[in-house]
Amino acid sequence: MGVAELAAGALGRVSSSPLLAVGAGFIDLTPAWLKDFAIRHFGSNDKTVLLIGLGAGIAVAALAIGSLSRRRLAWGLIGLAAFGTVGIVAALTRPVAEPVDAVPATVGALAGMAALTLLTPGTRLFPEPRSEFRDAADGTAAPAAGAEIDRRRVLLTGAGVIGVAAVSGVSGRVLLRRGDVSSVRADVRLPRPVGPAPPVPVGTQVRLPGMTPFRTSNPDFYRVDTALVLPQVDPRDWTLRIHGMLARPVELTFDDLLRLALIERDITVSCVSNQVGGDLAGNARWLGVPLAPLLRRAGVRPGADQILSRSSDGMTIGAPLETVLDGRDALLAVGMNGEPLPVAHGFPVRMVVPGLYGYVSATKWVVDLKVTRFATDQAYWTKRGYAERAPVKTFSRIDVPKPFARLRAGPVAVAGTAWAQHRGIDAVEWQADDGPWRPARLAPVPGIDTWRQWVAEWDASPGSHTLRVRATDKTGTTQPEHRSPPFPDGATGWHSVVVTVT
Repeated sequence: MGVAELAAGALGRVSSSPLLAVGAGFIDLTPAWLKDFAIRHFGSNDKTVLLIGLGAGIAVAALAIGSLSRRRLAWGLIGLAAFGTVGIVAALTRPVAEPVDAVPATVGALAGMAALTLLTPGTRLFPEPRSEFRDAADGTAAPAAGAEIDRRRVLLTGAGVIGVAAVSGVSGRVLLRRGDVSSVRADVRLPRPVGPAPPVPVGTQVRLPGMTPFRTSNPDFYRVDTALVLPQVDPRDWTLRIHGMLARPVELTFDDLLRLALIERDITVSCVSNQVGGDLAGNARWLGVPLAPLLRRAGVRPGADQILSRSSDGMTIGAPLETVLDGRDALLAVGMNGEPLPVAHGFPVRMVVPGLYGYVSATKWVVDLKVTRFATDQAYWTKRGYAERAPVKTFSRIDVPKPFARLRAGPVAVAGTAWAQHRGIDAVEWQADDGPWRPARLAPVPGIDTWRQWVAEWDASPGSHTLRVRATDKTGTTQPEHRSPPFPDGATGWHSVVVTVT
């Protein structure tokens, strides 16, 4: 594995690393229920947990191969060949694969075979000793000198193999970091928007301990994607191809994009995997180029109904064309909260479409937009059973008090966040136990594309209590009581918390 990592680093192909290729293949094969389980329990650490699991699996496989080779070397060599084949197949089936991506797993498997051969007794390096024991002067049995020499040789060779593995693996990681674009990102200077964001009204933030900030900071913004290693896209080499069912296809460089009229908007983005009461949503101030004028200038042909976007690592996302052209602020975003996009959130360019879940709109590291039809092209998640069109559902949650909080009797502030992007929140109601639904006070917002905070006062009496919340959007749709899972088009249901009052 260490030698394979070194080969991947020498080639400069992150996706050809067998560990990462197999991990990415595992993600592709993960069923929806397991994906939601991982996100629900591990959040943004789901990829770390996956890599730890793969590492444990590799260790078990290595033990099994070593045990087989003690009986017969050929069995161990066959096991390593099979191990390498898995890595080769995984690397060659990635969306951006090239034939050269088979090299690291091949070289790694050959290195493993060589190491196994070196370490196996009975080979030229380690001939079997004639006698494991000799007679000592006192008549007892003692280990033969040849056996001791063999043991020392095995230990020294094993230490050498471990050293090669460690140096190769670390060197491979260092080489793969050569493409890090953090310093390039730091040098990017974004132009001022021709259309600044509307001012945020006074009182938008409900000021209570533990309350969610109205604007999510970049480090705290949720991240859900399939990239085990963040794509490193240099804006100097970046191009965006806009093609498909267009009269005049377009290709833009990063400088071309920055020369266009940029606008700034506060937009809440949410993930389809968000559970009722979950935190897979964030609100940021985005800077970008409106996508609709670009498409109209390119001349969309009749019959098109989908924008199939592709990221630099091959991920595809399909957005309904009508949602980009209906007047909402669909952006090719280059900035987030006053700075260039963080690498984890799509630097140098990503899509942001208010009112749609991220899996049908929020393509990070975007490099290709194809105007097409849903009947012709399927995106990554729709191939796995998720809905083609996924407008964000009306959603609300209780942020304060936290679940299982212990409170003192008397006046208690109950507050939270609600969202229905591109429709807006019209009302929020809350309930204590089975009492009447009561209206909450809504904080002002700069527009209908952001979440909205709410607050109410509860005269809490001693005992265990259940608090519930529901929201109604500006179309008159109220959040339903029945809970449904995120698959295939987003979770629904009332959020509730249980608290104890003393």
